[in-house]
Amino acid sequence: MRTTVRRHLGKVVAGTAIAVAATAVMVGITLPGTAGADDTGGSGTGQTTGQAAAADGQGAAVQPGVVEQAPDEGEKGVGSDPLTDDETKRAETIALSRQQFNAGKNVEGDRGPQRLGVDLAAPDADEVDDPDAPRRADVSFYDYKSDTLITKTVNLDTGKVENTGTQRGVQPPLSIEEQTEAARLLIADPLGAGLKADYKDAVGKELTSPDQLMLASLIYHSVPGAQPAALDKCGEHRCVRLLPKVKNGPWIDARSLVIDLSAGKVVKLNG
Repeated sequence: MRTTVRRHLGKVVAGTAIAVAATAVMVGITLPGTAGADDTGGSGTGQTTGQAAAADGQGAAVQPGVVEQAPDEGEKGVGSDPLTDDETKRAETIALSRQQFNAGKNVEGDRGPQRLGVDLAAPDADEVDDPDAPRRADVSFYDYKSDTLITKTVNLDTGKVENTGTQRGVQPPLSIEEQTEAARLLIADPLGAGLKADYKDAVGKELTSPDQLMLASLIYHSVPGAQPAALDKCGEHRCVRLLPKVKNGPWIDARSLVIDLSAGKVVKLNG
């Protein structure tokens, strides 16, 4: 699609990049216009390796590639190896106690805090050169019941939580599940009418589910007086601006809308 559609929401962006404000103070990022929009087309100027070789007079035949099976990662990594799937699952199980699960709430309102991520923890200073140093994982959750970021460091050798940190007003990037919920709220809200209209113009179909979109997101922090009062708690609340993209199509400009995941509502920015 190469036309610009202007509606209540904004416009379908195709052919040029747009700047998206990350906060009320308008911290800009560049959003690609047509990158990935058409995975089947092209200008016809590219060459395969075989074509390039023939053009150079080499005439060498291109041998077919060989795909090797990935090696078994095992149940436990070594040293600074990335966490294995088994280690990741074990770290999550250890970090989330039954009491915390029952007391917390995730982005969909169900029991248990929202899982954000599991990362390999850096070794202690006196363990940097120790080949037998224990493997640790930093596990992070967001509790929507109290709007609290919870981070736990798990010793994978002993199976114990060595450190727990809680913070309010700290908003790390959204998980895939949170982005999906933000899109669901936007599609269901009257303010999402423009998004749905632009999607229909792009592909000729109704937008009914987040699964029809590719999503990126930006955390939104409020600045007093720079947005509607309904967004004044953003920063304490978990608020997001979505960057939706039609699969194999254009980006849709949704920068005027903020989804407050903590409150479960969509608000249009001033101006």
